Amino acid sequence: MVKIMRHFTSVMIVLAFSLLFPCHIALAADNLEITAHSAILMDAHTGQILYKKNAFNPVPPASTTKIATALLALEMGDLQSVVTVSERAARVGESSMHLTAGEQLTLEQLLTGALVRSGNDACVAIAEHLAGSEDLFVQLVNNRLNFLGAESTNFINTNGLPVRGHVTSAHDLALITRYALANPTFGKLVGTRYAVIHGPHQWTHELTNTNKLLWSYPGTTGVKTGTTNEAGQCLVASATRDGRCLIAVVLHSSNRYQDSIKILEYGFNSFNPVTVIEKGEIIKRITVPEEDINRLPLVADRSVVFLRQQNEDVHLEKKFVGKPNMTAPIKAGSKLGQVLVLNEGKVVGYANLVTETPVKKNSSLIPFASVPFLNGLISSKK
Repeated sequence: MVKIMRHFTSVMIVLAFSLLFPCHIALAADNLEITAHSAILMDAHTGQILYKKNAFNPVPPASTTKIATALLALEMGDLQSVVTVSERAARVGESSMHLTAGEQLTLEQLLTGALVRSGNDACVAIAEHLAGSEDLFVQLVNNRLNFLGAESTNFINTNGLPVRGHVTSAHDLALITRYALANPTFGKLVGTRYAVIHGPHQWTHELTNTNKLLWSYPGTTGVKTGTTNEAGQCLVASATRDGRCLIAVVLHSSNRYQDSIKILEYGFNSFNPVTVIEKGEIIKRITVPEEDINRLPLVADRSVVFLRQQNEDVHLEKKFVGKPNMTAPIKAGSKLGQVLVLNEGKVVGYANLVTETPVKKNSSLIPFASVPFLNGLISSKK
């Protein structure tokens, strides 16, 4: 247990900051009519929200739950580790891989069954393998999702089978999916149309992806369906076009595929990318007093792109956050501040500011805390 928690904590610290600070700017789409009770459209690269409808309402997610199960399994587990299916896992009903007790498969094969065939039994087997029990694994999932900022999410099981209190939101599912898609294995699995898994005694599991959008909408790369009487038709869909990747979530829909296509088309056709900051662009020059340097350049460590709706008049601002002067020594590549990009006072992007040349002196440098202070600056629900 201690080993699991230590590993889980280290994974959260190392991975979380790479995709932080999604841009929460939801723009009106008055002519977009969909049947889903709640929905959202998010740019996968920037996190910018392009459309939302009841996006923060907690609702049952059905099998879209498996996105979170797979995310944690990929972070915690060895894909080639061998999993022995328990009797409890084999008994799980509804959507199933049809596993048998005592059957041995790799973690990767079970993840394939969970994401492609939507196997409820596979999810339980994964959880028991990684955490000893499904209950403990779900606790780890909830901790992980809370760390990511999924504030409306509380999972009771690994697969989304109906149970009171098992809820998430369209926003949270888009956020979770955005992180998951950064993992190449996850992206490969959710984009797989067919898979054949060879079990013991010449037994095979022939799997067809439950996401029909993979066949019907060009550019679709995933992600996951979900269906129960309580949750209705649910779909988390991702698609790419012209170098852009969008994530559409529809929950409790009467026609999840048509709803998703409408939302994705809206995103691809109604927004144009605007590069606000170029990687390597000089943003600020600071003073190093004891070295008599008053023009030390700080450059952006990444590009910042904002998706502007066609014919929309936006006024983006740049704000420097950091000290106007620093104490040597300063190593090349040191993070000495950040530049925030704001739209109507809200943070919609950021870049760390780094030095390209060193400043030498035998004195201590107090490093700039590059990320945590931003937590209070972004409110996704405003």
